[in-house]
Amino acid sequence: MIEESSLRTVAETTPTGPIAEYDLAYRDVFWASRDYEDRCDRIALRALLPAEGERLMEVGSGFGRLADEYARFRSVTLFDPSAALLEAARDRLGVEPRFQFVAGDAHRLPFEDASFDVLVCVRVVHNLADPGQAFHEFARVLRPNGTLVLEFANKRHLKSILRWAARRQRWSPFSREPHEYLPLHFDRSPAEIRDLLGAAGLRVTRTRTASLFRLPFLRQRVGPAALAAIERPLQAPLGLLAVGPSVYLRARRVGT
Repeated sequence: MIEESSLRTVAETTPTGPIAEYDLAYRDVFWASRDYEDRCDRIALRALLPAEGERLMEVGSGFGRLADEYARFRSVTLFDPSAALLEAARDRLGVEPRFQFVAGDAHRLPFEDASFDVLVCVRVVHNLADPGQAFHEFARVLRPNGTLVLEFANKRHLKSILRWAARRQRWSPFSREPHEYLPLHFDRSPAEIRDLLGAAGLRVTRTRTASLFRLPFLRQRVGPAALAAIERPLQAPLGLLAVGPSVYLRARRVGT
């Protein structure tokens, strides 16, 4: 259930002007040129999501890019700080009653304890000021033994290792502290993420690595569909090595 005092509906918070335009550029500019990454996200998500369930929430759902992957769930909450993107998601998905659109802050989720069976969070952690606090919130709203599917931008990917070995970057990909590559944009180490999840009561059970071939010349010469097909069998075996720029984890909420 949603805590009514904390709920911000899309109608109450839809911005206009430059803020809305900036948010919608995430759909119209950023994802318009990332078919390969979209395919890889879906491969990982399909492999890690439970076969079915009652209530699912996606934190940082944006314009509902991945919403069609949740057809096996009876109730789906799309949660995002941008009301403009949520309105775009509503326009895209229509008035199907199993979808709910809620605007808010991932560090303070406006839901009661143990509200969801599954929580998905993709391409969000790199923007979280305090991922540890957000992970505690994720665990709080998950039911006991509930599932979290989490993606994060990986600091220890192969390109950063090679650049560090060649002395072309100062920061070490093997250190635990986050690397701020843009203001309020963080690559994080797999060890840090696992520790933060564990402290929140979330136990990692499976790992995959994604977007292994995120190089412009490969996308142009090979093509997104072919690259994703090559990556598909590699995501799981390379998961523990965490050599891709994107890492997916499946975690279970422990305790009662």
